[in-house]
Amino acid sequence: MTGELSGRRIVVPEGRELGQLIRMLEEYGAEAIPCPMIAIRDAPDAEPVEAWLGRFANGACDDLVLMTGEGLRRLLGFARRTYLESAFLDGLRMTRKITRGPKPVRALREIGLDADIPADEPTTEGIIAAMRRHDFGRHHVGVQLYPGNPNRRLMDFIEAAGAAPDPVLPYIYVPEADDARVLAIISGMAGGQFDAIAFTSASQVRRLRDVARATGRESDLLQGFKRTVVAAVGPIVASVLEALGVQVSITPTGGAFFMKPLVRELVAAFTKDGKAGAA
Repeated sequence: MTGELSGRRIVVPEGRELGQLIRMLEEYGAEAIPCPMIAIRDAPDAEPVEAWLGRFANGACDDLVLMTGEGLRRLLGFARRTYLESAFLDGLRMTRKITRGPKPVRALREIGLDADIPADEPTTEGIIAAMRRHDFGRHHVGVQLYPGNPNRRLMDFIEAAGAAPDPVLPYIYVPEADDARVLAIISGMAGGQFDAIAFTSASQVRRLRDVARATGRESDLLQGFKRTVVAAVGPIVASVLEALGVQVSITPTGGAFFMKPLVRELVAAFTKDGKAGAA
């Protein structure tokens, strides 16, 4: 254990990998304040997902866009429960796989596969830029979506390329911490009780915003952001924060948009001249 973050109180809204992020921060001496904003659940209506899996397993898709590693793992879970796992895996082997960022690549490698067309950067625009270099005419393109983003920009691009998109949404986000816990974090931020908050998904930002709006605490939240160093795991999360008028002080560089580089950037920011400046 090292002490570069000794005495620093850092709010952690992460849900699925909460323990891992807390351990990383504590290794540097930080006090991690957990407040998991959202949890991930299978899509409550399984029928559309199972219908999509049936089409995919029967060879309906020439290509598959994987937006998240979680999405692929959830599809595998649905396939396993409906006795389509073997056919789904065969389909994955035969299908050209397009990935947004390192997480879907990692999920593919867990099952012995790899990406065929990695995005230029882990964004929709990065996917589109990579797809422009390939022919998709008359293809059927499966698109694994994630909650809160129907991604009309990508759908429109696929259609303009002469292909037919076939989207599937295998999971949803649900509130994890109750409103009272989220409000306590907002009050603590506004009161300057925390040194930083480290966001690892856009849904965490939206959950914090929604609770503030529903309870008339938006001004407190904005004040809290001004008094707290804001860290974002990547450009998508940063863009959601910036749309709220929040200045993001810390983001990993070099395309490494996951937790370990985020923690390294937090360490670097707080050890430079002894402190990091909030917005």
